[in-house]
Amino acid sequence: MRLLLIARPFVFHGGVERATAGLVGALVAHGVEVHLLSPPGQRPVPGVTLHRLPLPPLPSAARALALAAGARLVVARGAWDLVQSHERTLVQDVYRAGEGCHRAYLASRAGPPARGAYHRVVLALERRVFARTPAIVAIARRGAREIAELHGVGAARLSVVYNGVDLERFHPRQRAAWRAPAREAAGLPRGAFALLFVGSGFERKGLGTALEALAALDDRASRLVVVGKGETRPWRAAAERLGVGGRVTWLGPQPEPERWYAAADLVVLPSRYEPFGQVHLEALAAGVAVVASREAGGAELIEDGRNGAVVDPHDAHALAGAVERLRAAPADELSAAARRSAEPYTFARQVAGFAKVYRRLGAATPDFP
Repeated sequence: MRLLLIARPFVFHGGVERATAGLVGALVAHGVEVHLLSPPGQRPVPGVTLHRLPLPPLPSAARALALAAGARLVVARGAWDLVQSHERTLVQDVYRAGEGCHRAYLASRAGPPARGAYHRVVLALERRVFARTPAIVAIARRGAREIAELHGVGAARLSVVYNGVDLERFHPRQRAAWRAPAREAAGLPRGAFALLFVGSGFERKGLGTALEALAALDDRASRLVVVGKGETRPWRAAAERLGVGGRVTWLGPQPEPERWYAAADLVVLPSRYEPFGQVHLEALAAGVAVVASREAGGAELIEDGRNGAVVDPHDAHALAGAVERLRAAPADELSAAARRSAEPYTFARQVAGFAKVYRRLGAATPDFP
């Protein structure tokens, strides 16, 4: 099967990028002829034919339109069995809604309604994507409900295919090799209970709630390690106001997140809006329990008290209470339950989920999984 996949460059060391890279690799391993259409910045991928989509420097609204227009031209010139887009383009057979609904994201934000040109353009593209694309793939049940309710997409066109995770890269055995050196590199005192926050876009990911929860913990020796890309100055100031400035370690984006899962005792992810959140899967696979947000698709993997907890992302005291409860639970049991909950989510399973979608469209070959 000759598949054209439209996606932004997956070169930054973030969860979205790791998830996309894993899916592409699994498609190649299953015999799919993958052609990747991506704006400048994408590195070569083994087994994949790369098509670069040149985009000049443009304001964000114009860039979104240019991406959609450029994709249309490339699709028209090629002979594809199927076109799958992970971006808001208008020529695909399958749209993977990895960013959920922009309309729902805007509703989740505090403050006055967003009225800029970028948001108007994205909302307009989104309406057309959901109205015209033959198959829509959500990455969690929550996202599928959102798409159905906000855009009227019926069950015949709407599927759920969860992400996969690299179960070898993210594994509890990494703790033996990396826990001590990672904690030392992060400046964590010996024996300190360490919470880990991983994510870029600190406001949407709920860093403010994580800082407030740290301040609410009874254990004043506990620490928070923040990994991710973003402007830290306002958050450092917030930590100082809360009296926890000296208890937060800011690491920026990291190419080896598995090191920091090994260093952590719990992962906290109080996201305001999160279609899935690959960090949920990675942390669980690494044997680290997760305190997740009820607004995150990844919370569908969490069994309260067994491999983590699910809380209101605006309630710092609920987050702190969940941390205290999980801290009191047997650590080995939590770790084992976390790992077990991640093990079904392989990239092969993700490919099999997409194969069902492809077959409905008549595009998958008989030997495809």
